[in-house]
Amino acid sequence: MITSTDNIQVKYLRHLLIDRRFRHKNQRFVIEGVHLLQTALLSKSLPEKVFVPESRVENVEIQACLQQIPEQSVVVISDKVAKQIASLSNGCDVFSQMILPHSNALPNGIDCVVLENVQDPGNVGTILRTTAATGISHIVLDSQCADVWSPKVLRSAMGAHFLLKIATNVRLIYLLRKFSGRVHVTTLTTSWIKNLHEVDLTHNCAWVFGNEGTGVSPEIATCAPFGVRIPMIGKTESLNVAMAASVCLFEQMRQRHYVKA
Repeated sequence: MITSTDNIQVKYLRHLLIDRRFRHKNQRFVIEGVHLLQTALLSKSLPEKVFVPESRVENVEIQACLQQIPEQSVVVISDKVAKQIASLSNGCDVFSQMILPHSNALPNGIDCVVLENVQDPGNVGTILRTTAATGISHIVLDSQCADVWSPKVLRSAMGAHFLLKIATNVRLIYLLRKFSGRVHVTTLTTSWIKNLHEVDLTHNCAWVFGNEGTGVSPEIATCAPFGVRIPMIGKTESLNVAMAASVCLFEQMRQRHYVKA
C-alpha cells in the first residue's frame, strides 16, 4: 500500500489531473470515481492502473470492477494520499489511469458536433453528454476549447467520452470547408437566419457551437449557408452554449425519429 504523497506514482497521477500539457505529453488521463470506471469497462476501455483508497477496498461496486482488471494493475493507497490526489477537496474515491485514445480520423459527411473556442469545462462536458445522448458519435474540438480530458470535463460528461470518437486540436475551417454534409451554425450575426424549427435536420450535418461570449467566429460562420436561430418567446437574447446545443441536437433527434413522414 502506498502511504506517501512523495511516491513517484502518486506524483505522476496528480500531474495528470492538474496539468493539460503533461496529459498530452504522456498520452494519459485520469478518471475519478467508480461510476466512470464502470462506464469505461462497459465500453471495453481497460485502465492502465487503478488506485483504490484503503477505506474503499471492500466497496461492492469497486470490487466488481476490480474483478475485470489484472491484479498487477491495482494499487491500494491510503485515504490521506487519496485526498491529496483528488481534484475535489473532499474526494476519496478510486482513480483510474487511462491511455489517451487516438481518434485523428475526422468525420466527413456524417453527423458530428464541432466546438470552437468553448472554454468552460462544464459546457464542454455537457455538450459531450448531449452528443452521445442524441445518437451522434463524433465530436470535434479546436485547440482553444477546454481540455476534453480534464477532470472537470470528465465529471460533467458522465462517461460520454467512452461513447464518442473525439478529435481535438483540429483546424476547423479545413474540416468544414471540405465537409460533404450540411453545416449548421447557431448565430445571430449572419444576414440570413432561419428559425431552428424551420430547418430540415433529417440530413447528415455538422453542428457548430462557439465561444460562450462571442459565439462562432465570422470565418467559421461562412462555412454554413445560413445561421440557425433558436426561437424564444421571452426577452432573453441568447442561451448558454451547452443549453443551445441541447435544444438543437434534440430537435434533430425529434425530426428524425418522432416525426411521421
